[in-house]
Amino acid sequence: MIPVAGTHAKHEIALKGIGVSPGIAVCDAQLLAPHTDRTVQRSISADEIPSEIARFEEALIATHDQIKHIQKQVGEVLGDEHASIFDAHILVVDDRTFIEDVIRSIKNEMVNVEPILRAVSNRYADMLSKVEDSYLSERAADIRDVTKRILANLAGESLDQMKQISKPCIVVAHDLSPSDTASINKAMVKAFITDLGSSTSHTAIMAKALEVPAVVGLHNITAVASSGDAVLIDGAKGLVFINPTEERLRAYEKRAEEQEQILLELDRLRDKPPETKDGYLVPITANIELLEELDAVGARGAKGIGLFRTEFLFLGAGSLPDEDAQAEAYIRAAESQYPSPVVIRTLDLGADKLPAGFEMPDELNPFLGDRAIRLCLSHPDLFKTQLRAILRASVHDNVKMMYPMVSCVQEVMDANTLLRQCMMELSQEGVAFNQDMQIGTMIEVPSAALIADIIAPHVSFFSIGTNDLIQYTMAVDRGNENVAHLYKPTHMAIIRLIDHIVKVSHKHGLWTCVCGQMAANPQLVPLLIGLGVDELSMSPSQAPLIKDVIRKLYYSAAVELAQKALVSSSAERVDQLCHDMIAQIAPEVLELSE
Repeated sequence: MIPVAGTHAKHEIALKGIGVSPGIAVCDAQLLAPHTDRTVQRSISADEIPSEIARFEEALIATHDQIKHIQKQVGEVLGDEHASIFDAHILVVDDRTFIEDVIRSIKNEMVNVEPILRAVSNRYADMLSKVEDSYLSERAADIRDVTKRILANLAGESLDQMKQISKPCIVVAHDLSPSDTASINKAMVKAFITDLGSSTSHTAIMAKALEVPAVVGLHNITAVASSGDAVLIDGAKGLVFINPTEERLRAYEKRAEEQEQILLELDRLRDKPPETKDGYLVPITANIELLEELDAVGARGAKGIGLFRTEFLFLGAGSLPDEDAQAEAYIRAAESQYPSPVVIRTLDLGADKLPAGFEMPDELNPFLGDRAIRLCLSHPDLFKTQLRAILRASVHDNVKMMYPMVSCVQEVMDANTLLRQCMMELSQEGVAFNQDMQIGTMIEVPSAALIADIIAPHVSFFSIGTNDLIQYTMAVDRGNENVAHLYKPTHMAIIRLIDHIVKVSHKHGLWTCVCGQMAANPQLVPLLIGLGVDELSMSPSQAPLIKDVIRKLYYSAAVELAQKALVSSSAERVDQLCHDMIAQIAPEVLELSE
């Protein structure tokens, strides 16, 4: 229940930001003061250099221990998937190149560590932030967050303002780092709102995992709100009301009760089939990254795994996992879901994300560089180790495999050649595997979509990664606020590409899955089904909402919607058609997702 406060003397202020974690909350604001940078430069003598370096190393050790402690806490509460966010922070604080750069500058410039650390950190972060890539931008934020913590340890200060909150509130801040968010006490922090932030940031991911309502990207909320102001936030719609009216509070109290009832009803769909009202079955599978997520798949109503991102087995390890370790992980996934399918994606690594012990030259734009299937084919020993492990897991006949970021048919043919070599080796060794394991390919770049008919004879299925397909087709980085408005899943080019892929797939007797964010968007599900997509794969948490839409949909109506969309003149028109259909068949979905 939302408490209805007394009459407010101040006028209501309504703001719109980016809703990154749904939910409704009302409480007094608690404004977090920004961390003060009191870095002072002072000259040091040659005799003082060893002690200054020792100060720096002690602060590094303290920072490392603090991050590990935060990571352990997050792992215990949310699981290893979310704890792995702090792997990047650990890499920064342990980076010998970064550390030696600071130590060398202390010796050369003969000044204390604080200004040196600040300068080196800014240089590294600025280089990363200039690359128009959301993943690398997050790495720049990681460097700044770790540097802030090291500086605080050098000064003997604490950064944990969250732990000092002693009464229920809505936190208002310029920005929150992942470590800030991880320190949230849900008993005290009912929600948070920030000036900065995007839907893809680690902070947004953490807020959603903690199920704390959050709105980011408000630009000037710290200038508008003051500690003690009454605040109402709607995390689904990205709305924030400072000093809400009595009428507003009553309306949201009713809405909160309605949402709670809707969630209870969705939970009852867990064991119901994802079948339209006229009997068309659309399997719902899950996207997972870590083995710890396996239990969540069935718990939320999905059946099987449509995308197992295997690179996270590599990124979280201190060294490259060998064949046995990989096979054990894949077998565990297969056994947990049997007889439902488990689709294992081969490594999608690149210069932007590399495991320990694997060296690659830096690339200016790693998302267009040596990555995914390209990297695997250029490192056949690495690739064959994974292929052998997947083949060993395929003794469970629910295992399927697919190649990521294919851009031409030769890549598929070369990968299949290596796969056949692995099959021959295992046969000679007397190791069992499924010789008829289905092999598929991701379709996530326009070139692959346009030559789907040439690729089709070499595979058993297609899996459309809509996130990258949209990004590469539209030449838009959705993490870049300046162009994010151009990232349109319903752009005619995207709809026509999906339509083309599905038609080619069916002509060649293949099946097609969508495993990108479009599959998890309830308003776009009727469109995808109408275009003929055979399966939808998404985060397990989205499965109940998508199943609700499917079960209230007529397949014939979805086909009619898709035909209208294919002849529409704009993305906005398609959006409206999709919205109108959901408003008609499942209005409760709009209540939770808009």
